[in-house]
Amino acid sequence: MFSASTYAQKQKKIEIEYAGRLNIDEKNYPGAKVLTRDDAQQVHIKHAGTNMWCDKAVHYGKENFIEAYGNVILKQGDTINMSSKYIEYSGITELAFASGDVVLKDPNSTISSDTLYFDRLKQQAFYKNGGTVVKDSSGTITSKIGRYYMDIKKYQFVEDVVLVNDGTTINSNYFDFYSDTGHAYLFGPSTITTKDSKTYCEKGFYDTEIKIGYALKNAKIDYDNREIIGDSLYFDNNKSFASATNNIKVTDTINNSIIKGHYAEVFREKDSLFITKHALAITEQQNDSIYMHADKIMVTGKPENRTIQAYYNAKIYKSDISGKADSIHSNQKTGITKLINIPRFSVGDKFSTKRKPIMWNIENQMTGDTIHLISNSETEKIDSLLVFNNAFIISKDTISEKGYNQIYGMRLVGLFNKDNQLKQVDITKNAESIFYARNDKQELIGIDKAKAGSISILFTEGDIDEYTRYNQVDGKLYPESKYPEKERFLKGFDWREEERPKSIEDLFKDDPPLDLPIIKGLEDYIPQEDFFDDEMLERIEKAGDRTTNNNKKESTTKRPTKLPKPLKPIPKPIKGNKKKKKTKPTAK
Repeated sequence: MFSASTYAQKQKKIEIEYAGRLNIDEKNYPGAKVLTRDDAQQVHIKHAGTNMWCDKAVHYGKENFIEAYGNVILKQGDTINMSSKYIEYSGITELAFASGDVVLKDPNSTISSDTLYFDRLKQQAFYKNGGTVVKDSSGTITSKIGRYYMDIKKYQFVEDVVLVNDGTTINSNYFDFYSDTGHAYLFGPSTITTKDSKTYCEKGFYDTEIKIGYALKNAKIDYDNREIIGDSLYFDNNKSFASATNNIKVTDTINNSIIKGHYAEVFREKDSLFITKHALAITEQQNDSIYMHADKIMVTGKPENRTIQAYYNAKIYKSDISGKADSIHSNQKTGITKLINIPRFSVGDKFSTKRKPIMWNIENQMTGDTIHLISNSETEKIDSLLVFNNAFIISKDTISEKGYNQIYGMRLVGLFNKDNQLKQVDITKNAESIFYARNDKQELIGIDKAKAGSISILFTEGDIDEYTRYNQVDGKLYPESKYPEKERFLKGFDWREEERPKSIEDLFKDDPPLDLPIIKGLEDYIPQEDFFDDEMLERIEKAGDRTTNNNKKESTTKRPTKLPKPLKPIPKPIKGNKKKKKTKPTAK
């Protein structure tokens, strides 16, 4: 840090390079020279590499201070060009105060404000009553308070910050901006709004040049009646793409669905969403929602024709029905949910022996090569069930410890009642059955085994109430004691009750352990340090003492009667952190 004594050693006298006329007006300007322009040119003032032009100047030589009026221009080398109606400048403190249509330009940006402070020693500009910054490729930024660190091309904006850039509007409370790169860092409640989406966060980054960014801390993106929330959201507005990491929730208000997981990718223009890591799709219904889980879930299509596709170890759960398959596809328009077998398994694959799609309803287990569950999209009720090829339905006998009712055939059609319970099942083509026949007192009559062209079964509260065989080939009712033990199960029998999801938590019970990445994100916000800090106030005090000494007047007061005007009265500092750290925040 420079000390005030160092400034005093380096300070030079303000020089008048040119003036059209010179006047002395002790009554209005005691101890000063009044300089005015002529028809040829403006008053020209120089100090330590800085040039100033104006229509009128009041020069206090002993105080090394000048007031400039009318069409004022201040230039510092090839980097700073400031224009205003009025400027006060001290050659001792090298602090300038400009007012009236102030415009400060450097090669990277332009600041406009009604009042502006410019500290030449620290190469900083500051406004506290509203200002605007323009950078051609990055847009226009307005705020109540603004600070520009010229050496690192950094702006710090505070309160009511708004950036408008080529179809994008950013609103924030605390906003750091680097004019050489166009990088913006947002802190506090902030929004990034485009014609297609709105992103909210309380810590975030946006590249105004290439229109990409990421959002952290209570982050969410709203678009096309969808809301995406997650611990970290990345977005590319050029490609209409977004990705999310950890604790993701995607809400679709049109289709009343929610998608959850821990990594997701969204392609807005393609109306598609991919999600993995404990992926869960929830279709909300009035009385009972449907939950779908898999290693990966893809949601595609317009709202009126949206599909959900769940891949690998896919499961579905509802309080009265559940299922499992290699892949589950659900069309929300047609109401058809397909449980599909994927021919991808090797002999050593853990699903290779038990990979047939399976569904459970009340006490009934149904398997087959492909299963279709059909719902009424308007009433949200399950209407029917279709099983294609190798249809097998099993229910455990209510009393026998090892008894199972079984039906096998090539195709199954099931109908549901208003309570989403199977009320009728028809199995066609090469049907076979084993039933534990009981009387009204639930006493076992015998074990019925038969073959037929087709079999129709009626259910009451999940139990077999009546069955009819058509084109029966053979059949026999055995007493339990005489039923051959080796024929108790039809070929292909596979009771899989241990796989049945009986709760939402059961959908995840055989998933591998979840290892979520640690999101480091952005550094915390560093509050803007006081522009009028201790060092600057010390400079101002030194300027006052020096003026007193130059006047050679004895006084008991610290300050002379006449002080350079932005120094009297001393502006009240903006409260802030005294830290001097000025490094760029970085994303990790």
